[in-house]
Amino acid sequence: MSNFLNLGNGKFQESIDSQIYVDKTWFIDKTNRLLSTRQKFACVTRPRRFGKSMAADMLEAFYCRTCDSHTQFDNLEVAKSDTYVKHINKYNVIHINVVEYINKNTDTRTGLSEIESNLIDDFNEAYPDIAFKKESVIPMIKKIYSETKAKFVFVIDEWDSPFREQKNDKDGHDDYLVFLRSLLKDQEYVALAYMTGILPIKKFCTDSSLNMFWEYSMLDPGFTKPYFGFTQYETKKLCDDWGRSYAEFKDWYDGYVFTSDPEDLHVCNSDSVISAIEKGTLKNYWSNTESYENLTQYIRDDRFGLHDVLQGLIEGKEYSFENVAPSNDIVTIESLEDILTILIHLGYLAYYDGTKSVYIPNHEVRANFIDTIRKMGDTPLTRLMNDSKTLLEATKAGDEEKVCELIKKIHTENTSVRRYKDEGTLSSIARLAYIYAMSKYKVLPEAQTGEGYADLLFDPLNYGVDKPLIIELESNRSAETAIKQIRDRDYVARFRKQGRKTEVLLIGINYQTDEGESRLNGVFTCKIETETV
Repeated sequence: MSNFLNLGNGKFQESIDSQIYVDKTWFIDKTNRLLSTRQKFACVTRPRRFGKSMAADMLEAFYCRTCDSHTQFDNLEVAKSDTYVKHINKYNVIHINVVEYINKNTDTRTGLSEIESNLIDDFNEAYPDIAFKKESVIPMIKKIYSETKAKFVFVIDEWDSPFREQKNDKDGHDDYLVFLRSLLKDQEYVALAYMTGILPIKKFCTDSSLNMFWEYSMLDPGFTKPYFGFTQYETKKLCDDWGRSYAEFKDWYDGYVFTSDPEDLHVCNSDSVISAIEKGTLKNYWSNTESYENLTQYIRDDRFGLHDVLQGLIEGKEYSFENVAPSNDIVTIESLEDILTILIHLGYLAYYDGTKSVYIPNHEVRANFIDTIRKMGDTPLTRLMNDSKTLLEATKAGDEEKVCELIKKIHTENTSVRRYKDEGTLSSIARLAYIYAMSKYKVLPEAQTGEGYADLLFDPLNYGVDKPLIIELESNRSAETAIKQIRDRDYVARFRKQGRKTEVLLIGINYQTDEGESRLNGVFTCKIETETV
């Protein structure tokens, strides 16, 4: 049984037979046009769970010369391409998932040696009539090509795993890069070299190592934009087909936006969309991954003011980021820009070229940040997040005294919001105090509803668990006045129009200070009532 050579189309058939399958085969038309050209070296980097491995299986099924894949592809989009008949099942395919051989428990040289040994076994088994003379991998491939005239398509999945799994194995990394360069660069037998990973090549290589590759990353996806993750059109169709709310799925899993003509292209995390559709539950499906460990470490270290930036991002703000770091890796961190760039490639931040800024793309990722921060240990940001969680619980329980105590505590302990002169900045204090709620609610400041604008409106992400909240803020008046305004202006109308039978918590918060008194010495009062709609 082969390890890497001409494995056939079985894995791709599993994708086609799945309950949810989205046709991405037009990507093959794009790679067909790269075959045996100067652009035949392509490296696609995306975060975990954006369909990289499925695409690799698809390419293997299409190009593999030892199987007949017409029954799989004849009814899919790529069959309409003028390149279809010319290239289907015409190539030897070597498909290596590097992470299976080089992981946390295997040093790079040992894993690389096993890969080479398995390739040699594959060649001997597949070509018993060729007289190999105990040759190494590259001479064997050259001899196969010389005698069969069939070129090779190389599909190398998780190419960067040695750098992520064995972060400090520099000698092993050098050997690995030499192997890839020797195997692929300037070799006539290469029809296509397609690699996938999380972090781009330029983060690890010298100028000459793998400089023949064209890179298609989260920051510069090129023609690969619509083929990894689900576009807004694909996600909407899935939601329509399965009777799900596209608006809710968009809030949870969308947010990665690529500038496109004539409009921006939105991309969702495809694995999360599939999980949510099949299970019928909108939640975070993305925490138990290797990249989550990296996220935890970066936040725990709090280097270069990362906590302050994250606090604003979690609140829904963007961070200006015109100078994206051109080269860095997981180990070498020299600036805040380095960290933010890595978080973009890991999928925890999104970058929009239109505004030159980074932001948290959706509720799933925001919930992941909040959960990570709460478990980090004793840091100011962790204390803020845990105090905010307790505040939300006290609010739901109607504990007005506890609510005032916690808002006061958060207000005095977080210097970035200590000064304010009007209710607008009082609103920023309330938003910070309730920052944990961002993991459970869509928080809408100055939300239009009823006959006016509610200061803060909290629309639950899960109505079966959480009640809507409406917060109205007053300065030097009374909490009762705030509640009266909520009722007089019918701010609950928004939820009534949704046709939901639910209880809405009405929260009035007043901040009272005497004239000339320090703003930090004021007193918060709170009133909480319930209304059913």
